[in-house]
Amino acid sequence: MKQNGMHLRRPTPDECAPGLAGYIAQVTAEDALQALEEQQREMLQLLDSLTDERALVRYAPDKWSLKEVLGHIIDTERIFAYRALRFARGDRTPLPGFDQDEYVRAARFDARPLRDLRDEYESVRRATLALFRGFDEEALAQRGTANEAEATARALAYVIAGHERHHLRIIRNRYLKLD
Repeated sequence: MKQNGMHLRRPTPDECAPGLAGYIAQVTAEDALQALEEQQREMLQLLDSLTDERALVRYAPDKWSLKEVLGHIIDTERIFAYRALRFARGDRTPLPGFDQDEYVRAARFDARPLRDLRDEYESVRRATLALFRGFDEEALAQRGTANEAEATARALAYVIAGHERHHLRIIRNRYLKLD
């Protein structure tokens, strides 16, 4: 996949902190935009197969519901895309981390219709794709720091894809038992 004539190639190990490398390793595609587009189709197909009741399932009492997992994926994608925007624009201001559990609690995802969360996911993914397509090679190589970890904007595209891949595996293996 090309954007602005550039290939959104896999980041090198020095483009992110070791804590983010695990997410990048989850992405098998050599182009992050291709991975994000394929994931969007896969996720929408999965979501379209669920009912609101099924999306309230928790695989253990202390675990998030499927709606909460989806909300977490949406929130995290927004945060990492925002970080990529800041980095790509040359903003060197260190950004704080976030408490994923507090975000999920505050969002009350279980009270929302699954269709609304599905549509929000689709909108966020479209925005993420548009953002990364708008970066040239220089912007993608820009570095920044968030949650005390350095990364390039390019690496964050792969982190977004890897984070979702991680959660899709959990959804299939623990919530839906599809694999």
